[in-house]
Amino acid sequence: MAQSRAREHLSTRTYVVPFSSPLAGAPTSRQRERSAYEQFQRHIDVASTNPYAPFTSRIDWEVARWAKMRGPGSTAVSELLKIEGLVSLLGLSYTNSRELNEIVDTHLASGRPRFRRREVIVGGQVFEMFHRDILQCIKALYGDPEFADLLVFTPERHYADGDHTARVYFDLHTGKWWWETQKELEKRKPGATVIPIIISSDKTQLTVFGSKTAYPVYMTIGNLPKDVRRKPSRRGQILLAYLPSSRLEHISNKASRRRSLANLFHACMGLVLAPLREAGIHGMDLVSGDGVTRRGHPIFAMYIGDYPEQLLVTCCKTGTCPKCAIPREEVGESTIQNRPLRNLEEVLDALDRVDEGMATFTRACRDAGIKPVVAPFWKDLPYVNIFQSITPDILHQLYQGVIKHLLSWLKAAYSPEELDARCRRLPPNHQVRLFLKGITTLQKVTGKEHGDICRFLLGLVIGLPLPGGQSPVRLIRAVRALLDFLYLAQYPAHTADTLDMLRDALRRFHSNKEIFVQLGIRTHFKLPKLHSLDHYVESIKLFGTTDNYDTQYTERLHIDFAKDAYRATNHKDEFPQMTVWLERREKISRHEAYVNWRVRRRVPTTTAWTRIKIAKWPSIKALSFDDAAERYGAIYLRDALARFIVQHRDPTLSAAEVEQESLNVTYHFRKVQAFHKLKFTLEDAQALGIMDDVQDVAHARPARKDKQGRHVPGRFDTVLVNDGTGSQSGVSGMCYHVAQLRLIFTLPKSACEDLFPDVLVPGHLAYVERFTAFTSPDPVHGLYKVSRRRDAAGARLASVVEVRSIRRSCHLLPVSGAVVPRDWSSSAVLDQCDTYWVNPFTDLHMYMSFF
Repeated sequence: MAQSRAREHLSTRTYVVPFSSPLAGAPTSRQRERSAYEQFQRHIDVASTNPYAPFTSRIDWEVARWAKMRGPGSTAVSELLKIEGLVSLLGLSYTNSRELNEIVDTHLASGRPRFRRREVIVGGQVFEMFHRDILQCIKALYGDPEFADLLVFTPERHYADGDHTARVYFDLHTGKWWWETQKELEKRKPGATVIPIIISSDKTQLTVFGSKTAYPVYMTIGNLPKDVRRKPSRRGQILLAYLPSSRLEHISNKASRRRSLANLFHACMGLVLAPLREAGIHGMDLVSGDGVTRRGHPIFAMYIGDYPEQLLVTCCKTGTCPKCAIPREEVGESTIQNRPLRNLEEVLDALDRVDEGMATFTRACRDAGIKPVVAPFWKDLPYVNIFQSITPDILHQLYQGVIKHLLSWLKAAYSPEELDARCRRLPPNHQVRLFLKGITTLQKVTGKEHGDICRFLLGLVIGLPLPGGQSPVRLIRAVRALLDFLYLAQYPAHTADTLDMLRDALRRFHSNKEIFVQLGIRTHFKLPKLHSLDHYVESIKLFGTTDNYDTQYTERLHIDFAKDAYRATNHKDEFPQMTVWLERREKISRHEAYVNWRVRRRVPTTTAWTRIKIAKWPSIKALSFDDAAERYGAIYLRDALARFIVQHRDPTLSAAEVEQESLNVTYHFRKVQAFHKLKFTLEDAQALGIMDDVQDVAHARPARKDKQGRHVPGRFDTVLVNDGTGSQSGVSGMCYHVAQLRLIFTLPKSACEDLFPDVLVPGHLAYVERFTAFTSPDPVHGLYKVSRRRDAAGARLASVVEVRSIRRSCHLLPVSGAVVPRDWSSSAVLDQCDTYWVNPFTDLHMYMSFF
């Protein structure tokens, strides 16, 4: 099975093949320099007695940090500090916001360059932009002491096997682009360190009402690991510029306006990125956070943006592909995943004809398939193929693109009433958002909401008949194929096997998509976002996995660098105020890191498949057996606990012997302590140490009344239980089973001493009701079916297990006929339905582990 083989390849640390030249990424012979923190300490605190300097004390620093990072505003902070005696009581070195700003501006260093205002003239009109020196930004990121141990200086090839046959791709340095670029640089100037420059941009709305916008441009370097680059709190991204956001509405001709906007964008970006031309070829001295100097060559690597931004950057026309020259009428009709990129040489030749007159230039650009932009910013940058630099975009191409289309097609294919009815009858789960009002009437659905819907979408359509008696098989396969592509595309590491699975998912969709035409829902599939999926595999091979360049990470930066900055201004001539506000926050963030370096704070790390956390104090201190049966549904707790005790004492006993011995177990206690929640930390499903932890929760809580006296139904989640032989992933055999969590409890200490005299005392226990074992997945949609396990009398089979054997929560999709019973409800469906499909789409960790 392809998924099992892929899992095997990703279950061990990789075999690394370093770049062939020992000079690549090597330090220069210059003497080690002091780090930025050491230089700042020598400047601000010569005696090395005050780690908070220039602030006089920890409280002085903490109040300043709160005022600039979390405070309500300058005026409010000044009014707070005016309270009589407050400044002296706290020992503050400032009495108002103005004095605090003076300390920040004068004594703190952000390590990052200041913004410069610049006027750009396009078409005889002057535009204002604010930008930073990109070379200084590179030095700031590269030389940040926080990143000293994280920087990557040379490309590497990673393999899953010692024979070097199964290539592994994850971070940027494992892709082919860096390796090939390093080879070209070594031919010209041996000893180079490639600095991959990653640019992203997107115009954003600053106000809820009105038309105030900003056009931020962000920059980072590929030497930083992807988990640093995609987290704003790690400060791995720099706001590089605010471009002019004018819509040029004074130009009445739409074609002229679009042409002028494109020329304005490229003129501004050309000014910002111009220093990369010389530095990329000849290199520049760069000092990393540990004081070591290398000759760095900043090379433009990737441009991250949505489809309109990609067209703007590449000068391509709407409806075409910004990467390849596929004819517009063939876009989205089929999948050919090895299409050649646009001919860069032909495009550059067309751009060089700008001096031959506008008519000749326009004709040459039209023949090359681009817009007549006078000077694209990437034209003279070294080692750049802009059509290669355009990367996949999970947010806009999948969630807000293909998935959005798919939802509209399903609404047209099925009854919206039945879709919403099924949606309202899904059981709760920590990873699944319940849309209790349905999904067919949602307006302005965000990418996150589309992602939430994908977690249960397949379960909504399984078993629903199509109009006219048509078979739903191809529609179900098309939905499953797109969901597979969506989840596979987000893998944090890929091998040749997983990339084959990605290709296969896209092929399966194209093989089955004709059903939407036969239903009269579509007449064609000329969707550029659908066609863009053809380029995912090659982009992953070039630049690593999609979490290296997804716009959902860069769009998060709008909150910090645009929206919050705008709210801090008086909304008049806002951009100078925004840049000053951002510079001060950067200085505070840098000083916070410096203080932490001085006091040597470290965060411990641990490794395990699953870490389980339970509250220190029980939710119910004393729960009787009768109350457990009545309130929690733990009807057979006495018998199940007796069997557990016998088996725990002697694991070698057969089932019949356990049953016989359990009759002799007597209890000298009447009550247990009950807990209502289990928290799981699910670690790297690929065991490579690069996947973020997933937080999961399972509830076992009885019905109750809230503070307003309203009835809150009970919640007893379903979980995956490891019988002791289960591996980190896969459900083959009898190692894992689904169970409903009914009660989490501990035995009294005295009872443990009595019941387990010669063996290790078990920890927290769980009373669970079991479901049938996994067999084979459904041949159409690939889900596993499970049912309640019952005895001959129809009673549910239950057992007691140790909490540590519970792997994680799992979500079940109720199996119903063409019409879901209307008496079912979300809170009670696990008791009302008897057969379910196990949902693998609740989160990426579940999808990667459950097969």
